[in-house]
Amino acid sequence: MADENYNLANTQQRKNKDIPEGGSKGVILLDIQHQDKVSVAFEKYIDSIMDLLLPPTSPGIKDPIVDLHGKEEIMFLGPDENTADLVDWATEHARARGAPWWKSFMTGKSPTLGGIPHDKYGMTTLSVREYVLGIYRKLGLDESQVRKLQTGGPDGDLGSNEILLGNEKYCAIVDGAGVLMDPNGLDRTELLRLAKERKMISSYDITKLSKVGYRVLVEESNITLPSGEVVNNGTSFRNTFHLRDAEHFDMFVPCGGRPESIDFSSASRLISKGKSIIPYIVEGANLFITQEAKLRLEKAGCIIFKDASANKGGVTSSSLEVLASLSFDDENFLSHMCVQADGTVPKFYRDYVTQVQAKIQENARLEFEAIWRENQETGVSRSVLSDRLSLAITKMDEELQGTELWDNVELRRSVLSDALPALLLHDIGLDKIMERVPENYLRAIFGSYLASRFIYTMGISASPVSFFAFMNKRMAKVNGA
Repeated sequence: MADENYNLANTQQRKNKDIPEGGSKGVILLDIQHQDKVSVAFEKYIDSIMDLLLPPTSPGIKDPIVDLHGKEEIMFLGPDENTADLVDWATEHARARGAPWWKSFMTGKSPTLGGIPHDKYGMTTLSVREYVLGIYRKLGLDESQVRKLQTGGPDGDLGSNEILLGNEKYCAIVDGAGVLMDPNGLDRTELLRLAKERKMISSYDITKLSKVGYRVLVEESNITLPSGEVVNNGTSFRNTFHLRDAEHFDMFVPCGGRPESIDFSSASRLISKGKSIIPYIVEGANLFITQEAKLRLEKAGCIIFKDASANKGGVTSSSLEVLASLSFDDENFLSHMCVQADGTVPKFYRDYVTQVQAKIQENARLEFEAIWRENQETGVSRSVLSDRLSLAITKMDEELQGTELWDNVELRRSVLSDALPALLLHDIGLDKIMERVPENYLRAIFGSYLASRFIYTMGISASPVSFFAFMNKRMAKVNGA
């Protein structure tokens, strides 16, 4: 559990390269006798966090809380496993406790509280798709002819939206219910129905399978496939289907599944005669493939883009949700960002969601191009380049925030004008945003935007001279404004 949490936190930090927030993960581990106390544990956890962030005003507190940091701290939380239905409570609780940042404390909240649901708008998938489409674009592939394998089914966020946004020839989908396979291609209309209704492949109409197609559910056993192969155990078949060498796929997009589903050892099952049997993989699911396995597959010729690069759309959406929450006062936040009880969606909300989606696609496209270019020039593994790029941006971001560049008011305003969504600038104005949003958050936006654009444009190993040229171009824009 500790290792998984650490690895998820590490991946989260690398994902957050484009945004002002850092990345982390938290786990609330319940005692075996208290597995039914999820809500109680979560509420206590949230209260303990708020106790650290808010001035001590609770009755009974005699001694001041020791604060060695001495500065205002801001923290934003988002839901993960088993906590999605508790987010609204945390938001309302923050408001009840008088937290000035109650609007931004939790992301993933209901649209009636100003939240932007990732699943409804395909936020995470939009980033994954940019990497999939980038491979097709670079290699001149016809998307409709690409044979595709996907783990994570039409009932989930990533899986359903990948089906809805893609146009590949789906040959296999693996989800919690089992395995759905048809070498001739699964019926697209039926897949779209499942994706829209968020149903597992157990609801797929098997009359739409060809003679060589099949479905094996986890509860089934001793199933004979059209090839004559006998499946003794449906669960085991499901868990290892992505490692089978009996099938042929061009693109594999893991949209669900356990961490380390492919490790260094099992990766050998995807390599035949020194060559990867799946030529392209875009890792939508976090930690699905270990780094060692990625490197082994890349050495065998597979083009892989890892989770920290591909799966960053959701955090971008959450960050821009936070930004809107910080930028509006309470009254305008309710009228602009909160869907009404009768389902009426404010025009600003609709337009803002569209801009968030465009920003996700832009960031993903920029990183894809940077990694592709660097790989072509240096031959370094894309999985290694992804990590180097994330670290380079994060390091430069931190350095830039501590320089005198921020003190140049015109440069500051120019960078923020480019970094902030146009709709916020239009409806609120830069001056009002700078007045309402905490300075350390604005500094982080300033640093992350400059750092990411420099690294994406000039490369991971760009020299100080390159940064000088980059900033000269930026200053020319400022002076010409």
